[in-house]
Amino acid sequence: MEFSSIYTIWLREIKRFMKDKTRYLGGLINPIGYFVIMGFGLGGAFSDVVEGGNYMQFILPGIIGMALLFTSIFSAISVIFERQFGFLKEMLVAPISRTSIVIGKVLGSATTAMLNGVVLLLIGIVFGIIPAAQLNPVSILIALVFMLLIASSFVALGLALAAKMNSMEGFQFVMGFLVMPVFLLSGVFFPIANLPDFLQVLAYIDPLMYGIEGLRYALLGTSFISPFIALGALLIFNGLMIAVAARLFKKMSA
Repeated sequence: MEFSSIYTIWLREIKRFMKDKTRYLGGLINPIGYFVIMGFGLGGAFSDVVEGGNYMQFILPGIIGMALLFTSIFSAISVIFERQFGFLKEMLVAPISRTSIVIGKVLGSATTAMLNGVVLLLIGIVFGIIPAAQLNPVSILIALVFMLLIASSFVALGLALAAKMNSMEGFQFVMGFLVMPVFLLSGVFFPIANLPDFLQVLAYIDPLMYGIEGLRYALLGTSFISPFIALGALLIFNGLMIAVAARLFKKMSA
């Protein structure tokens, strides 16, 4: 595998992200807004249906997952931008495999998405939403693994879709149509067990749900499904999305 090329692409994604302050701040402000509005707005109504009765604590892992989802999947719009300005063509004709290009982009964008997730987690700890005493090196490591899997999976999904589109408007329309159901059915704001049966079926095919439940297990010690099932489901989805993105990139013409 072309590790030096993958590293170069990864580093380029990191540098571009750090230069774009609006992208970084936007990836934080939106989730924080949801957290404050939904946490205070629905806290009283849902406190009796979440384990422990702490609604703010319940939704924080979901808000982290939400930040990872939006930051990751919309980062793939860079492919369309690079195609329009000719940089993608230079990458495609370079002596590097298309798979390495995809892996570099996935790792780069996933890393930047994880920065947002880690910041949100630190905010939750600082404000006592998640007690620091409740965490340990193992639980933090588990949380980081789930963050990485969520981010890289949805970056790969975004890259796969971007590989088939030529306009930013079309990409944003499809992403908006796709992301909201994934977001709303993931159990961010309410326990999956409280959904009607037919919606629970849809939730079970939502990959973000497994990521959020994995984060809840890591940060709160409780989850709707086994963390091993959540990990397995995310690993399968992750591998599938990267494989699909790599295949579609191989079909792209320079």
